[in-house]
Amino acid sequence: MKQSRKKINGSNARERLLEAGTALFAERGYNGTFIREIVARAGVTKPVLYYYFKSKEGMFYTILDGAAEQQEVILAEALKAPGTVLDRLIFLYRRIYEGLIEHQNLFKMIHNLVFGPRQGAPDYDLEQYHRRMVDAIKTIYLEGLAQGEVREADEDQVAILVLSLLDFCLHLEYVHPESSDPERPESLLRLAFRGLG
Repeated sequence: MKQSRKKINGSNARERLLEAGTALFAERGYNGTFIREIVARAGVTKPVLYYYFKSKEGMFYTILDGAAEQQEVILAEALKAPGTVLDRLIFLYRRIYEGLIEHQNLFKMIHNLVFGPRQGAPDYDLEQYHRRMVDAIKTIYLEGLAQGEVREADEDQVAILVLSLLDFCLHLEYVHPESSDPERPESLLRLAFRGLG
């Protein structure tokens, strides 16, 4: 009984550390975040952080690898989702939006890494997030093309069009939350697909 309780508390400590690290990296950047602040916010000691992540850098990689895994799950769901090309792309957007709302600090952290100065952050292949999105959108489009749902166009340009709409709306949500409109991407996708259908 004691061992299982210890395991649960340990798992909880790991999650608290990840939440605290993500929030601080989002707020202050990599160089502006210190281990003592992460462990204080998580309510644990430094040895606990070192046990799970070895270092601040290890935590940083764990957070971004976790984001990549979450993205892979969402993309797999979208690729298996039933419906038309437009239905599946709207499904993809909604799942990404849900993830953004649920993990706002993670989105902010990644957004700052992509669009801001590196601030001493370790090298990480942030481009992988974009590549996977493009590949998934192209796959959905090409499957729809094979079914005769959409007209033929350059699949790279279609992927860039769709991703541009989604990125713009998600970044607008982040930068100007006062003008939040979760329906905007769906409306824009429907408008774009009038030209593809």
